[in-house]
Amino acid sequence: MALKDIKSMTLSELCADFTDNSIEKYRAKQVYEWIKKGVSSFDEMTNISLTMREVLKRKYIFYDVQIEKKLVSRKDGTVKYLFGLFDGGFIESVLMKYKYGYCVCISTQVGCKMGCVFCATGKDRFLRNLYPSEMISQIQKIQNDNNIKVSRVVMMGMGEPLDNYDNSLRFLKLVSSEDGLNIGMRHISLSTCGVVDKIYLLAREKLQLTLSVSLHAPNDELRNKIMPINRKWSIGDIIKACRYYAENTGRRISFEYAMIDGLNDKKENALELSRLLKGILCHVNLIPVNSIDESSFKKSTTNKIREFCDVLIDNGVNTTIRRTLGPDINASCGQLRQRIMVEKEQ
Repeated sequence: MALKDIKSMTLSELCADFTDNSIEKYRAKQVYEWIKKGVSSFDEMTNISLTMREVLKRKYIFYDVQIEKKLVSRKDGTVKYLFGLFDGGFIESVLMKYKYGYCVCISTQVGCKMGCVFCATGKDRFLRNLYPSEMISQIQKIQNDNNIKVSRVVMMGMGEPLDNYDNSLRFLKLVSSEDGLNIGMRHISLSTCGVVDKIYLLAREKLQLTLSVSLHAPNDELRNKIMPINRKWSIGDIIKACRYYAENTGRRISFEYAMIDGLNDKKENALELSRLLKGILCHVNLIPVNSIDESSFKKSTTNKIREFCDVLIDNGVNTTIRRTLGPDINASCGQLRQRIMVEKEQ
C-alpha cells in the first residue's frame, strides 16, 4: 500500500482518514498541530506515543525540504535558500523583508518547461512537479530558520504554477486554511507566463489572490523571440483570458514586464503596451532583467526604465518599477541551483 503524503492533506481529510484507519480522531488534531509547526518526521511529535508514531510511519510519509545552502544579502537582508528534496533534486526560495512584513517567493516545479530565454530556470530541463507539501515546507522552513511569521507568498520561483495546476490549487487551499498557515488569499500572488487554458480554470475558482502575468513584450513578434509559450498562446489569447479573469474575480491583474536593453524598452513599445492593456483592470510591474551567463540580454538603463514608466502612466496605465532585492546573492530564481548543479558535475 502506497504511503500517503500527510503534509498535503487538510485537517478534515486527516480526521476522516484516521477514523477510517481506526485511529482516534483527536490524534489527527495533535498531528496537524505538529505539521503546522513544520516538523519533518513523526519522531519530532513528542506528545504522541512511540507506538502510535510507528503506526503512523506505516501509513504516511513526509515530503519535506531541507536547507542545503543559504545566502544573505549584505545590502538589504534578502535571504536566498537552496532546498534539497527527498529524491536528490534542488529548488530555490527567497525571503524578502518589506515595511508590511515578510514575503516568501516559492518554487512550484523542479526545473521548468517554458524555456524563457532570459530566465536561469528556463535553461534547465524540467524534472518534476512539486507536491503541495513541498511548497508548504519552503515557507515553514524559512519561518523556523528566521523565527518569523511570513505574511505574504508569491508563487514566482522556479517553475510554472499553472503547469502544476492541481498541486498549486491544493497548496493554495492548505496555505490559506485557518487550520494551516492561515495566509489570506489577498496576500498571495501566482505568477504565470501565460498558460491560457488554466487561467480560465483559475478564474472560475474565484479565488481572491493576485494573478501576475509575465508578459515582457507588447506584440507577438517580440514575445516569440523570448518566450516559446507565445507560439502556443498569442498575446491576444492571453489578454482575452486576463480580461475574463479580472471580470470574473474582480481582482486586478499584475503584468510583469522585464526590461531588456534594446529589445522591448523603446518608447514605441511602451505606447503599444498601453494600447494593448487599455480597459483592463491591471497594474504593470517593470523589472530590470537579471543578467545570466547563458544569455546576451542586458537590463535596460535606469533612464530608459523611467521613461518607459512615464509613458505608461501618461497613457493611464498604473505602473511601478520593481525594486531589485538581493543583487549580491543572485536572488533571481534558478541561479543558485544552476551553480550547485554545475559544481556537482565537476
